[in-house]
Amino acid sequence: MVNIRDLDPSASPLDYYGAELRRLREDAGLRQGQLGDIIFCTASLIGQIETARKVPTRDFSERVDAALGTDGVFSRLVGLVLRSQLPVWFQAYVEMEARAAYISAFQAQLVYGLLQTEEYARAVLGVRTEGDLDTKVAARMERQRILDRENPPLMWVVLSEAVLHQEIGGREVMRKQLDHLLALQGREWVQVQILPFEAGAHAGVMGSFNLLRFDDDPDLVYTEDFVQGHMTANPQALREGSLRYDHLQAAALSVQDSAVRIARVMEERYGDHPAPDGRALA
Repeated sequence: MVNIRDLDPSASPLDYYGAELRRLREDAGLRQGQLGDIIFCTASLIGQIETARKVPTRDFSERVDAALGTDGVFSRLVGLVLRSQLPVWFQAYVEMEARAAYISAFQAQLVYGLLQTEEYARAVLGVRTEGDLDTKVAARMERQRILDRENPPLMWVVLSEAVLHQEIGGREVMRKQLDHLLALQGREWVQVQILPFEAGAHAGVMGSFNLLRFDDDPDLVYTEDFVQGHMTANPQALREGSLRYDHLQAAALSVQDSAVRIARVMEERYGDHPAPDGRALA
C-alpha cells in the first residue's frame, strides 16, 4: 500500500489532488469514513484518491467541494487531473482545442470526440485500451465542457456517411449517438454536415483531420496515425488542409439535408424515429 506521507504533491496533478484532499479533509476534522458518509461514498474510495491510486470524477469533486466548503477547488482541479490521464502526445492537442476560436473537423470513421455520447466513447475507447477505461471515458467527456462555456468555439464538423452506418457499441448506443447529433442542431455554434456515399471519391480519402483557428495564435492542422497524433502550423500544410476541407464542405449535404440523412439512418438501421421536423419518414 502507498504511504500517503510519501506522496510528492508536485509529482503529478493526481498526486496534488490527493494531497490537497487529505489536507483539507483533516483541516475540517473529518476521518475518511466521515467524509464518505457526507458525500455518499466509501472511506476506501477516499483513501484511494488521497493516495493517487484512483482518479476522481467531476461528480466526486463537486460533492467534496460542497462538503468541505472549498469554493470549487476540487471542481477546478479535476479538469487538470483528467487531462493528465490522456496520452502524453494528445495532451498538447487538447490544450489547443480548448483555446481554439474555430474548429473544423473531418471524420471518416468515427463521430468527432467532442460530439460523442458517453456510451459511444466507451465503446470506442474499449476496443484497445490500457489502464482504467472509466478514467479514459471521463477524460473524453471532460473535453466536451468547452462546448458549454459562455463563449464556446465555433465548430463545423463533416462526417462521412460511413460513420452513421458503422455500428459502434450496438444498436441502442448508435441510436442515442445519432439522436445526440440531431440534438446538436439546436446549438448555433455547432454545425454538422454528412458527406454522402454518393459523393464518391473525395478530398478526405486520405483520412481524418482537424483544423484549429485562433484569435491570437497561428492556426494548426492536426492528423493522426495508429500510433499518435501530429500537429503543425506549417503554412503549406495549413493551405492544403484548408483547401481539402473546403472541398469536403462543398461535396457534403447541407446542414438541413444532413439532419434528414441522420434521421433516416436512425429509422432504417437503429429504430423508428421521426424526421427533424417531426414528420414521419417514408
